[in-house]
Parts: sequence; structure tokens; C-alpha cells
Amino acid sequence: FTLNGEKRKVGVLPNETLLDVLRYKLGITSTKSGCEEGSCGTCSVKLNGMIVKSCLILAVEVDHQEVTTVEGLMSNGLTPLQQSFIEHNSFQCGYCAPGMILAAEELLQNNPDPTDDEIKEGLAGNLCRCTGYLPIIEAVREYVNGGRGTISGGEPNKQ
Repeated sequence: FTLNGEKRKVGVLPNETLLDVLRYKLGITSTKSGCEEGSCGTCSVKLNGMIVKSCLILAVEVDHQEVTTVEGLMSNGLTPLQQSFIEHNSFQCGYCAPGMILAAEELLQNNPDPTDDEIKEGLAGNLCRCTGYLPIIEAVREYVNGGRGTISGGEPNKQ
């Protein structure tokens, strides 16, 4: 399979999940084990461009597929969306951060100008026990409203 743009080959057992392979065989630590039943979003990844819960996907199912984790978004450092999350102190423990960022990124690809209700709906399926969601929603809203943050080198984003 392709992981974050790189071809990978991993031997797996029939009952291993994509989460198990990413986290424990390949060392992708952004993909977290939370509820292990698809409810919390901490294990979210993109499979062929669509968000999935990696705890619900058998690893054998991703043969010849494309998987993107939050690391795959950061080829040149933090993205402007990630920077907006940081500027709003959107996360305390960070456990939910990768799933939230992937969900927000997917939302904005499909709807570049969402309302607050659409932002909330786009982030649904990702639980956060620390911040109460308000800073997360504000980070997405500011990104949408043109406060696109800075790129990792500190230069203003020209998007």
C-alpha cells in the first residue's frame, strides 16, 4: 500500500487492523487507539482520500490502496490549517488532534466556506475531552475567514 506518498509492504495477520499496523508495526504515533469501536476518531486516517476509522479497517483491506495520516499533510512543515489550530490553543492533551485536523481538512476540501453548524457537523465523530470544542471551531472559522495562519517558516500564508 502507499502510506503518505511512499510505497510500503508489511506482512500482516488476517485479524490485524490498519490501526495496529500503522501504530505498532510502522511507528505512526499520530494514529491513536481510543475506543477501538469507531466512535472517538482518534484513529482517523484517509483511505483513498476519504476519512475512515483505522480501528475498523482490517489491514488486509488496504492492499494496493492509499493511506494518508496527519503526517502526510505536512510535507513542508505545518499546514496553515494546523497553524490555525495551534494559534487558537485548540488542543490540550493532543490525543484528538490528528483526527480533528484530518476531519477539518476534509470538510474544507468539500466546503471551503462552511458555516459554524457545518464546521460542527464536519468535526462530528471526533471526540475531545479537554477543550470543549470551542477553540477547535474557532480555529477552523478563522482559517475560513482568511486568517490562514503562517507556514512553518513563519512567513504569512499567501493563500
